[in-house]
Amino acid sequence: MFPKEMLREGRIGMPEVSEGELVRHYIALSMLNHHVDKGFYPLGSCTMKYNPKINEDLARLPGFANLHPLQGASLSQGALALMHRLGEALKEISGFDAVTLQPAAGAQGEFTALMIIRASHERQGNPRRKVIIPDTAHGTNPASVSLCGYQAVTVRSNEEGTIDLRALGEALDEDVAALMLTVPNTLGKFERDILAIARMIHDVGARMYLDGANLNSLMGIVRPADMGFDAMHFNLHKTFSTPHGGGGPGAGPVGVVSSLAPFLPIPLIGRREDGTYYLDDQVAHSIGRVHGHFGNFLVMVRAYAYILMQGAPGLRSVSENAILNANYIMRKLERYYRNPYPNGCMHECVLTGERQKEKGVKTLDIAKRLLDFGIHAPTIYFPLIVPEALMIEPTETESKESLDCFVAAMIAIAEEAERDPQLLREAPHWTPVRRLDEAKAARDLVLKWEG
Repeated sequence: MFPKEMLREGRIGMPEVSEGELVRHYIALSMLNHHVDKGFYPLGSCTMKYNPKINEDLARLPGFANLHPLQGASLSQGALALMHRLGEALKEISGFDAVTLQPAAGAQGEFTALMIIRASHERQGNPRRKVIIPDTAHGTNPASVSLCGYQAVTVRSNEEGTIDLRALGEALDEDVAALMLTVPNTLGKFERDILAIARMIHDVGARMYLDGANLNSLMGIVRPADMGFDAMHFNLHKTFSTPHGGGGPGAGPVGVVSSLAPFLPIPLIGRREDGTYYLDDQVAHSIGRVHGHFGNFLVMVRAYAYILMQGAPGLRSVSENAILNANYIMRKLERYYRNPYPNGCMHECVLTGERQKEKGVKTLDIAKRLLDFGIHAPTIYFPLIVPEALMIEPTETESKESLDCFVAAMIAIAEEAERDPQLLREAPHWTPVRRLDEAKAARDLVLKWEG
């Protein structure tokens, strides 16, 4: 029996409607939301690409979806086989010797990799104190550094948007534990001096860590381990096709070189000579568990399906088309928006709204106006070293026609900024909800229906 104080005494106050009206209500709500199945979603550094629907069907197979995390290894052979094969595929793509699938997100992958690096230094008698990050780093990098007990040391970029070797050299000493680097970086630039950078880091006994968020531009072209990296995290939800956004789900496996393998989280997925799989807790100097169980398994199912579907040639074409699309947009728009780093980009480009700001139009206004064209805005005001930044990542799944529509909208907005700046300052005009007071929306949330 429920306690009397928990029983409702009056009507709930919700409207009484038929099933048909209810369905129409929720369908109408779904059409108000913007999503990648509805339109272009060019968020820089987020890889908001189309996700094949067959991956969703496979992730819903009862043998996967209904698997209990406490089910024994003998009754989970199919799942363990999939996880083991996914790990082998990630090793092949990256060049690393060992992989853990446990981390549940990219940021947790960063933290896990730093913990592994820290454990390795501690094993040698000195955990060291500092981790170097460039000024183009993802925002989670310095947070991961601090959480791991290190001091973040920032080094500047040069005029090409890549790491300044002189500044890096000045920051290096025997107290540096690692360099956290995103390649290509958040400006969409490839670090041409990456082999020299790796030598500099290794010469002081430090480790090279790759933030793998931008792997969408490297697959099949170059392997991170071959560039001198000792560890990296993969964003399965970005690169390998789990629907991304709204806080999850995600997965951030970590790959390492052989000298860091003894510090990986437990358990790992092992394979016996008879072909059966098991959970391996015998990892010499493991940092322990970083997840309650074995990671976000259904994200792994989608990633494995995506990798099998693409094959090695397909993964390379993913990267090549992502690079082509980004360069196409950059060249088409640089007459209308300033291009602070005009040499070629990789999977994303960064332009600025500085010309438009001279007319009283901020980058935020440009982003809001873009919504009237049925296109989601790109990332704005990031990276922080670029004033009025517009960070655009088209991904490989967008056609030339959709890119041309985006380019036409951006050109039209640039012309409106010259002709009628007030139109942009009041945008959006045609969305279901006009421009919000974003500070108030964040502080004064309304999360329930009120009749």
